[in-house]
Amino acid sequence: MAHTLPDLKYAFNALEPHIDAMTMEIHHGKHHAAYVTNLNKAIEGTDAENLSLHELMANISKYPAAVRNNGGGHYNHTLFWEILTPGGGSPSGKLAEAINSTFNSLDSLKEQMNTAGATRFGSGWAWLIVQNGKLAICSTPNQDNPVMDIAEVKGTPILGIDVWEHAYYLKYQNRRPEYLGAIWNVINWDEVAKRYEAAL
Repeated sequence: MAHTLPDLKYAFNALEPHIDAMTMEIHHGKHHAAYVTNLNKAIEGTDAENLSLHELMANISKYPAAVRNNGGGHYNHTLFWEILTPGGGSPSGKLAEAINSTFNSLDSLKEQMNTAGATRFGSGWAWLIVQNGKLAICSTPNQDNPVMDIAEVKGTPILGIDVWEHAYYLKYQNRRPEYLGAIWNVINWDEVAKRYEAAL
């Protein structure tokens, strides 16, 4: 079954001023679309065609670099679009309790996530994951993610922040920390909470 590019649930300009419309249009319509096209090419005619995206990630060590890079790009971006929303919000319920008990406060969580993103050398991702029923923060290089069997830190991602330059460079240039500060204004905490509860 061929992988497809998911539609955005909001307009390209819906996340402004925090993420600009041109970045969204290029990021979704060009970068993510290319990962999907190249993933389908890389798995064509192989057993990987029959795996779900999650199964593919969990067994990624069995497949070539093209599957790892493009499959990771597809998985990571599919999650990324879903955990962004116009207007943002704040965590509530069980997720808010878990954030407070693990990190002491939402501000502390943001600070640790921003540090993970800012200190990731080159391209990569910062992640909030569920690991053995508890929240944890990690980062991965390139298009790797914590679902992959080769990941240094494994877990179920519930929030991911893209720190590839294409995610922010048109608006923020080399000011990655500024982008990391701004993105919290458009986090879809309801979606993160759903993913948290599903991962428990």
